[in-house]
Amino acid sequence: MLSNIYIENVAVIEKISIDFDEAFNILTGETGAGKSIIIDSINAIMGQRMSRDLIRSGASSALIIATFSNVSDAVCDVLRECGYDDEDGIFILQRQMTVSGKNSCKINGRPAPLSILKKVSSYLINIYGQHEGYDFMTADSHIKYIDALGNYGDLLEQYKRKFELYSDLKRKLSCMEDNIQERERKIDLLQYQVEEITEAELQPGEIEELEERRILLNNSEKIKTGIALVYSLLAGDEEEGAVSIVDSACDTLSDIAKLYPALSDIAQRLQSAYEELNDCHYEIRDFLDEVDIDPREIEEVEERYDLIRSLSRKYGDTIEEILDFCEKANQELEELLQFDINKERLESEFKKAKAELTEIAEKLTRERTQAANDFSKAVMEEMRYLDMPNVVMIPDITATDFTENGCDRLELLISANPGEEPKSLSKIASGGELSRIMLAIKTIIAEKDEIATLIFDEIDTGISGSAASKVGRKLQQLSGSHQVLCITHQAQIAALADVHLFINKNVEEGRTYTKVRKLDFEERKYELSRIIDGNNPSELSLQHAEEMLKSK
Repeated sequence: MLSNIYIENVAVIEKISIDFDEAFNILTGETGAGKSIIIDSINAIMGQRMSRDLIRSGASSALIIATFSNVSDAVCDVLRECGYDDEDGIFILQRQMTVSGKNSCKINGRPAPLSILKKVSSYLINIYGQHEGYDFMTADSHIKYIDALGNYGDLLEQYKRKFELYSDLKRKLSCMEDNIQERERKIDLLQYQVEEITEAELQPGEIEELEERRILLNNSEKIKTGIALVYSLLAGDEEEGAVSIVDSACDTLSDIAKLYPALSDIAQRLQSAYEELNDCHYEIRDFLDEVDIDPREIEEVEERYDLIRSLSRKYGDTIEEILDFCEKANQELEELLQFDINKERLESEFKKAKAELTEIAEKLTRERTQAANDFSKAVMEEMRYLDMPNVVMIPDITATDFTENGCDRLELLISANPGEEPKSLSKIASGGELSRIMLAIKTIIAEKDEIATLIFDEIDTGISGSAASKVGRKLQQLSGSHQVLCITHQAQIAALADVHLFINKNVEEGRTYTKVRKLDFEERKYELSRIIDGNNPSELSLQHAEEMLKSK
């Protein structure tokens, strides 16, 4: 429930803190005292649009903090899904708005986007005012009230899942039929791509090998000339080569080392160098034969290299990517080539999904029709209590194409007077009638409504006398299962409240200030008499007010 709201610098409110009871709370006060500002503030904490014009003149920002306690486990679970933990069933919503238009929102002290604040608060508060009344006058809104009352939530969810499958299959079939030319074009393209890549017979790592071979082939003469020169220097030609010279040096140093042992280590190292040099000499001779290049190979390598680079520009940077592209293209090609088979399978699945959806939709229509009839009877019963005994409500249900909520268009038709044909609510309901109809609906769906706090903004519009008293009794009944906050101008309603909050404004040093205080018995008696008899209540009206309070 909403246990407290703190409002700072909103219009004529400088600073107020209002504590609410868990049952039936009434707010009264003279016109213009600030009752609507409190509702505006609650709407703001619910994420509704807040105009900068509401910021109190001279203030840089407005602040609203709402504290909710004893929040149900079901609602806590929803709030936790949004990422916000409660503290022993307590949630604190905060919204601040600056003159620059910047919003700052928090939930339990943690920053929150305005969209999350709006979502979270929608599980905590339901405000009934003229907007919701006008919404109910729109026929499209009626089905949600019936669905809220009916015991077929699982069936409706089952229908929605089947409708999603049905819609997906219908879309796929439509795409198949609309894109025959595109399919043929795609097949030609994929066949060309797969054939081009397949014929190339690519091998992983091939491009690297080709690049190495190209370097060798394109520099073969330079490499061969260099190898020949090195071989000549090692083996010798007309003059003695390096191998022979080092061999002679080894023999000489070996003989000297016998006479001068200190040279033995160097002699061994020189001998090792000779052996390594002699091995290099024979290996280089072998390479002379290997670098004899066939000119045709150069042409073949270049052609292969250019082919792979061409494929790379179209299908992927590496051979692995090109082959992966080919595999996926081949799979897509197979699917397109299997068009007739796939279409037949899809049509079969669609036919089955449609039949299943039709069966569920028919069940849903039956359940919805029964719920609408029960709902209408319950509303008429409530309306009889609320001094509208001649009200007739009938549900007008017509078949539609499949929609996400079924195959039904439902409108609740109303006849308020004997002899009149039931018509659309917008054509016959006055403000007072609409208020009582909405209250009757709220009473009926209250048991299924998990929103703990219900706020009624001047629901007594257009009614008086016994009707007002009965509206008050209904609000009192609702407060048995919900916290009820009600702004009223009717003494009959105000007298039934558990808590009476009085809103008044006064002018101090040229500034207007709104105050809210909880009334005791004597203050309530005076406020009720003021509502009945004006600002100067008579002894008779005071006595009447006292009787109303004692008889509640």
